[in-house]
Amino acid sequence: MLRTCAVQPRRRAAAAALTALVARQQRSGYGSSDPADGCYGGLYPDHIPTNHLQKALLAVGSGFAALNNPYRHDMVAVLGETTGHVALINLRDRMRNDPEGYTILTERPRIRLSTLDLRKMASLPNGSFGREYLRFLEDNHVTPDSRADVRFVDNEELAFVMQRYREVHDLLHTLLGMPTNMLGEVAVKWFEAAQTGLPMCILGAALGPLRLNSSRLQSLLTSLGPWAVRNGRRARCVLSIFYERRWDQSLEDLRRELNIEPPPIALSAPSQVNV
Repeated sequence: MLRTCAVQPRRRAAAAALTALVARQQRSGYGSSDPADGCYGGLYPDHIPTNHLQKALLAVGSGFAALNNPYRHDMVAVLGETTGHVALINLRDRMRNDPEGYTILTERPRIRLSTLDLRKMASLPNGSFGREYLRFLEDNHVTPDSRADVRFVDNEELAFVMQRYREVHDLLHTLLGMPTNMLGEVAVKWFEAAQTGLPMCILGAALGPLRLNSSRLQSLLTSLGPWAVRNGRRARCVLSIFYERRWDQSLEDLRRELNIEPPPIALSAPSQVNV
């Protein structure tokens, strides 16, 4: 009990320091994307430059906040940006060495409601990737616009790689057949940890099981977890797929192309929102 009481003030202090740092950077004009300025305060819209010490402070503060409340999407996002430099370089290089991935790096597509033709996707046959992705959004009550913009990655190309990872996350749920309940999220995190090497994903994969009840934990350890890690390691780089040009491809064919096995068990969509 004494240890818990001691940890809580440190968590609050770290979170407060994180909030103060972001506010100070924003008041200074970093990340301004006013078109009238003719340029950005950083390397791209919303960029907030930080030095190594500030990044360490952000990582610690966001890590404590995310551990305390995994539904703090903003803190999870900051943690990913401040700890993922090496993994982002590796992902960028994998995309550069893939013809389709190179095209994505060149054209910089975004997955947003404004870029999706929902009417066309709804008209696609059942089993097509686009129709199943739209069904995932409807069943789980989520939207691609909920993904935060990158701010703390100090390289414009790597920032796009991180942004692409975030916007592909819901597509991975569709590919893997995982809903947005806690078990589904942890299974996707195990896949992402093996596939991307992002520290944020590894941390989520390690700590996520602590929030599962005994029956779901058993399902993860005996079935979903090994399947997710195995497929994450052997699958083609999931950031190197131009999904926006593959909506009419069947989900089954796309899984085969990416070397992803169908899920060993079926999970139902939750009533809660995405985490």
